Amino acid sequence: MVNLQTVKTILFTIGPFLVPRLISYYRSVRVQSQTSPLPIRPVPDHVRNALNILFFASLLAFLTSLPFFTPENIFSLTASRLQTPNDVLFNRLANMRSAKGSLNATDELLRARLASLDGRLLYLTYGPSTTAYCNFCNSDDPQSYLYYALPEIVLPHLLNLIVLGLATSRSIAGSEGARWRTQAAIAGVVMALANCYLIGTYDHKTNARVIRPQDLDNFYWRALTLRSLAITVLDAAFASLLWATSTNRIFPMPPSTAERLEGVTRNLESTRGKLTAVGIVRNVIVRDGGMRRKSEAYWRNEGEVMGEVMSEREVVEGVRNALTDRIQLARVEEEAGKYAENLFSGGFATG
Repeated sequence: MVNLQTVKTILFTIGPFLVPRLISYYRSVRVQSQTSPLPIRPVPDHVRNALNILFFASLLAFLTSLPFFTPENIFSLTASRLQTPNDVLFNRLANMRSAKGSLNATDELLRARLASLDGRLLYLTYGPSTTAYCNFCNSDDPQSYLYYALPEIVLPHLLNLIVLGLATSRSIAGSEGARWRTQAAIAGVVMALANCYLIGTYDHKTNARVIRPQDLDNFYWRALTLRSLAITVLDAAFASLLWATSTNRIFPMPPSTAERLEGVTRNLESTRGKLTAVGIVRNVIVRDGGMRRKSEAYWRNEGEVMGEVMSEREVVEGVRNALTDRIQLARVEEEAGKYAENLFSGGFATG
């Protein structure tokens, strides 16, 4: 298995090249999000459903990393050394099981499998289920344990791939989730392959020379915890990414042509409905004598009031000053003359 020193060496080798690129990429994403013309919006309802799926999946994965939900380790439970005689080991286990000192069916199967040192080493590598119930496994062929344990190793990743597929499906998360469907599938498959690789390349004889119980490398239980935490982090990361992108905080995606056409059509239909309503109201006013007289009286009074206001000296001077300061009359007259010339020249040429 890859040890900590190897990881440190890899990080110190690629770190000086990778860190500046990551910083530059973060800055470009930040600038792009700040300069995007799309405003920040609330989380859409369909995206909220996908976030709920990822939240419960990550919560469940985190709970499975707790010791309460992991299989028990006989050596840790009884505080026994790896070299403890088999009878002594299982007598301690029986005393801890109940007051009657009874063992369950799995314990009886493990009693025969843990009689040798190689069996105990493989127990710490592949766990109690594989060690007890694998009928074709042989300590002389450690790979046989890996073959039997593969379904147990891959199953949580397959379930998580189903969760990621649901959370990024177009029917549940819409286009906001579908854009991350490929990345989610690749991340889930890579995590599953990495888990299989780390377990397959682990040297099960690492604990052969360990004497004290606290120095044992309980690889199976450590791998279970790391797998559950990795799935938790992966689901939480995609949930955060989905939330940030769906609200246009990062990687804003402009609406497609079909969506823009649909929005324009919807606005046109709304405007047409309002104009129709205005036309109906106007038609009612014109047809009703009393309402028509009130409307004519209102507009007659409005014209008289605005005429009196605009004829006041202060208003006239204010309008004149505003036009003089803000509008270049000569330029306006020139542009109007050019427009008129183009209009008449085009009309005569057409005639």
